[in-house]
Amino acid sequence: MDASKRAARARGSFLAGYNCSQSVVLAFDDVLAEHGIDAATMARLSSPFGGGMGRMREVCGAVSGMLMVLGVVEGYDDPKAFGAKKALYARVQEIAGAYREENGSIVCRELLGLGKGPSEATPEKRTDAYYRKRPCPDLCACAARILAEHLE
Repeated sequence: MDASKRAARARGSFLAGYNCSQSVVLAFDDVLAEHGIDAATMARLSSPFGGGMGRMREVCGAVSGMLMVLGVVEGYDDPKAFGAKKALYARVQEIAGAYREENGSIVCRELLGLGKGPSEATPEKRTDAYYRKRPCPDLCACAARILAEHLE
């Protein structure tokens, strides 16, 4: 599947109500299935990372989702595999850097123009007004496109 289709899938999942992390992860459900991981499991696994980790507004959930998929595809499981760890971290820096370059940050609060104060744990209702003030569908699409281009 090409990068533009992955981007459209991520945007659509966000607009359907999934959080930013889940939206990016679910855009790669076929890739995850090839590695023995079903979409429902990945949706649950990525669910805490929305809103920059449970609405703490830290690392953007779209970036977290991108990195979760990267870990499934290119990650390592041997704690002594220094070369594999180094290679993975280089890839993380590459794709997170591409996201930062396009969007100005990888931090949720900065992407949304929010202050440093605490954020409510309760998610906002998804209304037309919500979507008008949030760049999140575009950020999800961007993350999915960058990852898809990397994986091609």
